[in-house]
Amino acid sequence: MARNGKKRMSQDQEFQILKLVLDKFLWLGFIVMGWGMYQSLTASAVLPGLWFMVAGAILLFLFVIIIVKEYEVWK
Repeated sequence: MARNGKKRMSQDQEFQILKLVLDKFLWLGFIVMGWGMYQSLTASAVLPGLWFMVAGAILLFLFVIIIVKEYEVWK
């Protein structure tokens, strides 16, 4: 047991939590990209929807960088 009576998580437990968090971030990024695709297909102009898709891709990329950095710190 760790100090202060707190239990430490195993690596498997930490990884399971990491997967849950990553899943939520992926859903958020794909929803933004999906909204952009919907806007591109329903609007007369493609550019506004394209900006949403680019923003979703950037969001996914930033989340991946953050998650990888945090996971490396945990190890």
